[in-house]
Amino acid sequence: MKPNHRRCVSCRAIAPKQGLWRAVRQHDTGIVQLDQGMGRSAYLCPDMLCLKVAQKKNRLGKALRAPVPDAIYQQLWQRL
Repeated sequence: MKPNHRRCVSCRAIAPKQGLWRAVRQHDTGIVQLDQGMGRSAYLCPDMLCLKVAQKKNRLGKALRAPVPDAIYQQLWQRL
């Protein structure tokens, strides 16, 4: 079976879904979470430069069409 591929919202690189971080805006509450839930998703490379650009230019917020709390970015920085 072919692996699913997704595009990073920061650098626009295509990679297997398992190699990227997933941010999700819940469809029922509108809350942004990491790695779980159903709703609009955005993917990000686990790279310092991608995370820096995504935070500076609000790439996750634009892709999810919702404000992304600073706590989400703090969790992503800790994962590095």
